Amino acid sequence: MLRDLLFPALVFLHAVLWGAPRNHGRGKIARARYVVHRVGRLPRTQRESSGLARADSVRYLWNHGDSGIPARLTLLEPSGRVLRTLDLAPLPNADWEDLAQDPAGNFYIGDFGNNGNQRRDLAIYRLNPRQARPAVDTIAFRFADQRAFPPRWTQRNFDCEAFFWHNDTLHLFSKSRALKQWAKHYVVPARPGRHVATLRDSIRLNRPITAADISPDGRTVALLAYGGVFFFARQPGQRLFDGRKSFRALPATGQAEGLVFLDDSTFVVSNEKGRLYQAFPR
Repeated sequence: MLRDLLFPALVFLHAVLWGAPRNHGRGKIARARYVVHRVGRLPRTQRESSGLARADSVRYLWNHGDSGIPARLTLLEPSGRVLRTLDLAPLPNADWEDLAQDPAGNFYIGDFGNNGNQRRDLAIYRLNPRQARPAVDTIAFRFADQRAFPPRWTQRNFDCEAFFWHNDTLHLFSKSRALKQWAKHYVVPARPGRHVATLRDSIRLNRPITAADISPDGRTVALLAYGGVFFFARQPGQRLFDGRKSFRALPATGQAEGLVFLDDSTFVVSNEKGRLYQAFPR
C-alpha cells in the first residue's frame, strides 16, 4: 500500500529532474519547440480531469474525471467554464483514464485504469455525446501477454491511461508500475465485443504515459508523460516507435493526465488539479 502511494510522486520527481529521456536504441529523441501557457481552470467539482476530446466546435472540449468521479462527460470552454454535463449513470466508472473519438462523432471512454495490475474487467465504452440519452456499447478486452493477476512487481506493466482511435482501431499505451519505464503499444478493434489487445511495439521512455492523441491529419502521435510530452511521426509500414521522435518538457504543468490536439500542431493538456494548458509550435 505504501509503495502504491509513494510510487507516482517518486517517479514524477525522477522524470522532472532526469531531463530528456534516453533513446534506448530506437533513435535520437529531438527537442520539440512549443510555447506553453495556462488558459484556464476547471471548477472544483470538475477537477481530477483525466480525459479530453474535441467537441464539434474546436472552441470547446469534452472532459471526464478519474475514478471516484460520477460517470459523466462535461462540455467546457478552454477557460474551464462548464457549458453542459452529460450524465451517463449507471455506467460504471471503475477507473476512467482517457477519452478518444472517431470521425463519426463517437466517443470511446477508457475504463482501463489498473494500478494493481489485477483487473479482469477492462473495458472501453462507445457512445455518441450528441444524443440526449446515448446508447452505450462495450468493448471488453484483455492484454495478450498478461498471465498473472497481478504479476510480479518487475512485470507490472498492464496499467493503461492512454489511447486514441485511428482507422477503426484503438491504440492503447501502457503505464508501467515497475521501475523500468517501458511503454507498450497495443491495438484493439474499435467494435463491441470481447477482444485481445495485441502487443505491437514497446519503447523505454523512463517516465509513465498518462494520455495519448493523434493529430487530425494522422501524421503525429502525442504521448503525455510525467513532466513532458513525446511526439512520434507516423510512417507507413513502420512501427510507431521507429519513426522520428521528439520531446517537450512540461515541468510546470504538474501531474498532467489529459491531452487533445485542437489542430495538427496545437494541443491542450489538463492536470489532476483541473488546470488547463495550451501549447503551439514556436
